Amino acid sequence: MTKKDLVNHVSDAAGLTKKDSAKAVDAIFDGIMGTLGNGEKVSLVGFGTFSVKHRKARQGVDPRQPSRKIQYPAKDIPHFKAGKNLKEAVE
Repeated sequence: MTKKDLVNHVSDAAGLTKKDSAKAVDAIFDGIMGTLGNGEKVSLVGFGTFSVKHRKARQGVDPRQPSRKIQYPAKDIPHFKAGKNLKEAVE
């Protein structure tokens, strides 16, 4: 499903225009990204939880030159943990 498909689904399910549905979908995405950008988590009961995880700095190996080492810096990454209802829907 693409963003366009999601907008169409919201439009049909909620009886909104596609323009209003696109605004709603964008507002949800902006809210989730803004909250994660502040280092907070977003919990949608039954669906799942979006959070920010810290990945430590590490050393890797260049696959083209195995003798060469690469240093990967520490960084924050987005993480998603599926909720019970989502897991059951997929099974």
